[in-house]
Amino acid sequence: MSPQVAFDRSDPLGIQRLRSSKHWFLLLGILYVVFGAVCIIGNVAATFATILVCGWLLLFSSGFALVQAFMVGTWGGFFLCLLSALLRGVTGYVLIRHPLEGAIGATLILAAVFVASGMFRTIAAAVLRFPAWGWTVVSGVITLILGVTLFADLPVSALWFIGFAIGLDMFLDGFSLIGFSRALAKQPA
Repeated sequence: MSPQVAFDRSDPLGIQRLRSSKHWFLLLGILYVVFGAVCIIGNVAATFATILVCGWLLLFSSGFALVQAFMVGTWGGFFLCLLSALLRGVTGYVLIRHPLEGAIGATLILAAVFVASGMFRTIAAAVLRFPAWGWTVVSGVITLILGVTLFADLPVSALWFIGFAIGLDMFLDGFSLIGFSRALAKQPA
């Protein structure tokens, strides 16, 4: 049986319980803003750190996957597990050994995703013309331009983009947490 969780109809999101944590949200928000700014300023170092961390994670997970493959060696999916583990290991090794090429590959994939999703959003919004479709067209065009710009500036864009994107995400998330903390503080007790 699962434990019953009391549902307060006057506070369905549990905001009152979160009020006691408002200082933790504020601290986390400030840390995200600081770390995000560091990543944005040091975007090249942040890009390489991200690629290296991904490489090491793939390498370690490959070790675990190899152990798992041999632990279930009699299973019909043994070769699939083994192949998956080897692919992870090789990919992790390549990312660790050649982080610049890993960054170029990751940026190339992201650029392709941005171009495809930007085109899809722009065309779909223009054809379907749902409510406020203009905003979706603007979003799609900006995403498309970002993808084309990344393609045009390769391999240079691979040096800075991943670190910049991670930093920007942390920076904006930090401000949203700070705003959430301030909103919690303003809630009536």
